[in-house]
Amino acid sequence: MNKKTTKSYINKLKESNKVNDSLLVGIGSLSLEDLIAIKLELSANDINNRLFGFDIWRKTSYIVKDAVLKFSISTTKSKKDAARFLGITPTEFYKACKSFKITESFND
Repeated sequence: MNKKTTKSYINKLKESNKVNDSLLVGIGSLSLEDLIAIKLELSANDINNRLFGFDIWRKTSYIVKDAVLKFSISTTKSKKDAARFLGITPTEFYKACKSFKITESFND
């Protein structure tokens, strides 16, 4: 019998005590846009709202692609399936994973 190994990013965050079930319930009630705005606000608070020079607008696509790659890996059975899910070739997928250092996020 094949044992399906879970690669859930949520489980990884739970194991490192970064999230818990009550936080996940709260997150589930927010839109992605709200979560991004909250994260940006928290980050700005940490540096006294001095965001000048961070080029957030141009870095947004990088941030989103990083998240989508992690999601595709955590919800598919193989890297080939993840590439197919994203609509890119396996070669493009492997290059993206290397560029974003995604496989490091899923190594145990």
